[in-house]
Amino acid sequence: MTTTLHDSPFRPPLLSDDLLQGFADRAPGYDRENRFFDEDFRELQAAGYLKLALPADLGGAGLTLAEVAREQRRLAYRAPATALATNMHLYWTGVAADLHRAGDTSLDWLLHEAAAGAVFAAGHGEAGNDLPVMYSSARAERVEGGYRFSGHKIFGSLSPVWTWLGLHAMDTSDPAQPRVVHAFIPRDTPGFRISETWDVLGMRATRSDDTLLDGVFVPDRYVVRVLPADWAGADAFVLNIFAWALINFAHIYAGCAERAFDLTVQSATRKTSVALGGATMAHNPMIQHLVAEMALELEAMLPQIERVASDWSGGVNHGGLWPSKIVAAKYRAVQGARHILGLALDVMGGSGVFRGTEFERLYRDVSMGGVHPANNPLAHEIVGKTHLGLLGASPRWG
Repeated sequence: MTTTLHDSPFRPPLLSDDLLQGFADRAPGYDRENRFFDEDFRELQAAGYLKLALPADLGGAGLTLAEVAREQRRLAYRAPATALATNMHLYWTGVAADLHRAGDTSLDWLLHEAAAGAVFAAGHGEAGNDLPVMYSSARAERVEGGYRFSGHKIFGSLSPVWTWLGLHAMDTSDPAQPRVVHAFIPRDTPGFRISETWDVLGMRATRSDDTLLDGVFVPDRYVVRVLPADWAGADAFVLNIFAWALINFAHIYAGCAERAFDLTVQSATRKTSVALGGATMAHNPMIQHLVAEMALELEAMLPQIERVASDWSGGVNHGGLWPSKIVAAKYRAVQGARHILGLALDVMGGSGVFRGTEFERLYRDVSMGGVHPANNPLAHEIVGKTHLGLLGASPRWG
C-alpha cells in the first residue's frame, strides 16, 4: 500500500517522478551540510514551479490553493525542507492571485514581478510575537514618502535567493490606535543585513536565517496595507496570508506523514523476527495494531485538510469561521503527523534512530511543525474564541 498522490482529482502533477527522485537523492546532503537546496531550487524554477499560482495570462499555471497544496504535499513526500522553504514564495504569489481574482489589483505588481522571475520571501517571524502578522515587535516610523522599518526578523526562509521580502511592523505613533504596516523591499534596499543563524532541530536545508532591519526605508509604492492591530485588521489580504501559508503547511506535514507511513510499512514487511520463526514483523499483532493506528490517523487528517483547501478555492462562504477552519487544518495535520511519526518509531525500532536516514530526517522535520504559525496555544485561542464569539475582543485575554 502507498499513500502517494498520483491519483489527483485536479490536473496532472507538474513535477515528474524523475525530478522528485533527484530531490530525494540530494536531501541527505543538504541536511548533513545544513546548506540551501540550490540545485533543487534551480530545477523548480526551470519546471515553472514558482509560477504555479500565477494567472495563466502571465505565464503561470493558474492553480488554486487546493491544487498548489497538493503539489506541495507531493513535493514534501520526497523533500520536506525544499517544500517548506518554497512555500514562502508560493504563498505570496497565491495571496496576490486570489486578490486579483476578487478584483483587488493592489498586488498585481507582485504577480508581474514573479512572472519575470522574482522570488518572494516573508519577514514575518519575530521572537516573542505570538500573534504573527497582526502584531509586530518591529517598528514602522512614518517619514516623508514612506516608512522606515527597524527590527529583528527570524525564520527568513529563502534567505540566499529572495529578490523581494515581505515585511510587517507596528506604527505606534498613536498609542491608542496602533497600526500594522505591511510592505515589501527589493534585495538592493539599503539598511538590512542577513545574519546566518540557521542551525536548528528540523527543516535544516531551508537556510531560514535572521534578517536585521536598521531604519530600512520603504517608499509608499511598496506599502501594500496599513491596518489596525489584532483581528480588527484581518482584511482579505491578511486572511489570504493565513490561508495560503497555513493550508500549505498542513499539506506539507501531511506529506511527511504519508512518507513515514510508507517507510514503516516497507520496514514491517521486510524485517524478519526470530520470535516469529523468521516471519516478517508484519505478522506481529501489535505491529498490525500500530500500523492500523497510523492509517486511521491519515484517514482522519487528509479529508479535513483537503476539504478546507477545496472550500477556500471554491469560494465557500464560511464567514467568520474561516480563521478557525484554517488554523484547525494546520493544527490537525501537525498533531497527526507527530502522532504517526511516534507510532512509526515504535515499529521501526533501532533502525529508525540512526542519524542521516530518511526516517530520522522526517522525524526532525515533523517535530518542528508546531513552531510554524499558528502554534498550539494560538490555534486553540483562535478556535475557542471563534466559537464563543470572542475573536478580536479586547482585551485579547478576555
